[in-house]
Amino acid sequence: MGIPVVLVGDPERIGDARGLEVVACREVIDMHEDGARAVRRKKDSSLVVAAELVRDGRASAMLSAGNTGATVTAAVLRMGRLGGVSRPAIATPIPVPGSTPTVLLDAGANASVQPAWLVQFAQMGSAYSRARYGIEKPRVGLLNIGEEPSKGNETTKEAHALLRDAERIDFVGNVEGRDLLSDEVDVVVTDGFTGNIALKTLEGGMKFLRDAVFAVMSSSPEAVAASQTLLPLLLPLAAELDPDSHGGAMTLGLNGVCIISHGSSSSGAVLNAIKVARDMVEQDLVGQLREAVSGG
Repeated sequence: MGIPVVLVGDPERIGDARGLEVVACREVIDMHEDGARAVRRKKDSSLVVAAELVRDGRASAMLSAGNTGATVTAAVLRMGRLGGVSRPAIATPIPVPGSTPTVLLDAGANASVQPAWLVQFAQMGSAYSRARYGIEKPRVGLLNIGEEPSKGNETTKEAHALLRDAERIDFVGNVEGRDLLSDEVDVVVTDGFTGNIALKTLEGGMKFLRDAVFAVMSSSPEAVAASQTLLPLLLPLAAELDPDSHGGAMTLGLNGVCIISHGSSSSGAVLNAIKVARDMVEQDLVGQLREAVSGG
């Protein structure tokens, strides 16, 4: 049996829904709009209505490939935050070849943070890593400009001390950007400004490398011939590193499941995100996050 899906939007723009239920709304929040303002002004937008469906129990999860700021704002205002959560955070899986992905948060919801928020991000990221990847004791690192506890600004220094003393967090200390693609850490916490830049830099770097490799493979008849041997070996690695295969980013700290996909997501990426949403509902991710933050 398939996963029941409800489409939210303008029926005329959706067109043939192929038997899927459509919840009609007429307003659209464009990618360039200020998310917080648009959500408050456009109450009949698809993002707001989708969040209300989760709040009202008519849907189990929300998935959007639209305006990230508006998605987070709509989810916070309509679903609400879990008790005790200071700020929700966007958790993005960073693919690590041959290992489970590294969960990076915050990837864009909070441009600046307080040290105690980073501890909550560690709690929520650990719960997510357990629920999604089955890691019983996720190793948590604090993204910084050096491994020594004395490195960084006042926020990271204070956060380091709090994380070091926190119970139920397996804190391994400061990590650097190069560690995001290693198997040395399972969860990396940082502010949303730094996290988003790190994420987009990795995405751009991997795209550049992919395009460069394929350009070399087609650069000469000899390279094309060699690629016939290499390509079958490289394709599994390319698939493992493809962000579309990892189901988007999860907004943690909400009283509901909310997944954010890239605006250029393929149909395969959307399908994978739907599967992740289904899995996280079945795993009771929200309940696990509630317990992690409460310390119960």
